[in-house]
Amino acid sequence: MNIKRAKEEIKNTIEAYLLKDDFGEYVIPAVRQRPVLLMGPPGVGKTQIMEQVARECGIGLVSYTITHHTRQSAVGLPFIREKDYGGSRYSVTEYTMSEIIASVYERMERTGIREGILFIDEINCVSETMAPMMLQFLQCKTFGNQRVPEGWVIVAAGNPPEYNKSVRDFDVVTLDRVKRLDVEADYPVWKEYAYREKLHGAVISYLDIRREHFYRVETTVDGVLFATARGWEDLSQILYVYERLEKPVDAQVVGQYIQFPKIARDFANYLELYYKYHRDYRVDEVLAGNPSPQAVSKLHFAEFDERFAVMGLLLSRLSEDFKCCYLEEAFVTELFGRLKALKQKLSGEMGCGEAGEASASVAGVVREERLLMEERFERDREAGRLDREAEQTARRLISWLGKMEGASDFEEVRASFTKEADLRERLVEETAGKLECAFDFLEAAFGEGQELILFVTELTAGFFSAWFIRENGCDRYYKYNRGLLFAERHKAIHEKIEAAKDEMTGAGLR
Repeated sequence: MNIKRAKEEIKNTIEAYLLKDDFGEYVIPAVRQRPVLLMGPPGVGKTQIMEQVARECGIGLVSYTITHHTRQSAVGLPFIREKDYGGSRYSVTEYTMSEIIASVYERMERTGIREGILFIDEINCVSETMAPMMLQFLQCKTFGNQRVPEGWVIVAAGNPPEYNKSVRDFDVVTLDRVKRLDVEADYPVWKEYAYREKLHGAVISYLDIRREHFYRVETTVDGVLFATARGWEDLSQILYVYERLEKPVDAQVVGQYIQFPKIARDFANYLELYYKYHRDYRVDEVLAGNPSPQAVSKLHFAEFDERFAVMGLLLSRLSEDFKCCYLEEAFVTELFGRLKALKQKLSGEMGCGEAGEASASVAGVVREERLLMEERFERDREAGRLDREAEQTARRLISWLGKMEGASDFEEVRASFTKEADLRERLVEETAGKLECAFDFLEAAFGEGQELILFVTELTAGFFSAWFIRENGCDRYYKYNRGLLFAERHKAIHEKIEAAKDEMTGAGLR
């Protein structure tokens, strides 16, 4: 299965394990809550989905890579305790609490969240001395004599043996006590994630053209060569930073992340063309509605790879604006809710007192709200409940409230909110205009050709672009999207006709 389906399965499992009956007991008792064993190639996103699952389920997460631990840190240190048995006194060996189990309790103490996920990565790559302990952990949910707290679901991840020489196979007894999910690399699913995280446009457009280079692992006489999803994501981040620093990116830089020389060289060559197309086509001018006739003509006669790269440039630039609109909408929406809460509090505190008292009341209520938000923000961040966008929104709200502590009255607060709402409207209007200019440019180059349907397909796949169009509309998007749906229906009908012809031929009816 792909990583998206694996995420759904893990969420479903957690919801099932944490479901309680009318008496507050777990419907599936802890002894029947099989640990989830997530098996898949390295760099496919196993660790990242655990953070997403914990955040979306509103539970805690404690994560460990078990190969970084010794037997003592995982099990605990032995000590001697005196105990009485049958009237006689004996020296008994016990163990201090495991560092891993202690981390679960510490997370509960810091966040107040009593349920969560204990995630153990690379579980089948442990040393020989750790192997029996890992089997005991999966079978009995204990480290030494310390049990995983009730309400904490165990999820373990490992790599298949073809990717790691130190892998140890689990026996049937252990496998019969886990819920196993086998994950494979899947580019279309990863592409959804790439748009959501706004990975570099060059990476996405390159992999659209060279999908076979998305995930490759080969063993050669020179060692293991590989390109992974993790490598492409990390390369994307360094590309953004190197662009800001105006530093060059060549095959050697790419090869530090994509450790498959042929693919690294190919991408480096593509990246040079990508930057060249950016200079040649002047994307900002295109989105401002001022494309040069030379750019339109050049794109019209361009090869497929160049056409695709230019569309990637347009989409990448538009995605920045789509995301800005998304963040501004989230901020203004949350701000409106805060404004209503502030007004209610002020209505309760402000009577018919003097203006000075009203001013003090406004400052006091705003300050109280800011302190509450800061406390909630730190708690949610510690618990891992905030994604990147939610964290940015929370920081902006706290900063805005801080500025409003000096407001003379509520009307000043309201005026500040109005400015933010007006900014949101301007951003939406400007972004909608840029989207229209992109359609103008592509129509000038291709008429109403298949390239427009491809452009619409990419807009549909992007999280922020799909959100923007859903919220604000775009007539030409809907026009070409209908064309895409028609083309898909036509293709499906054609395939059915061809299948019927084959069936008739096989039956001797033709």
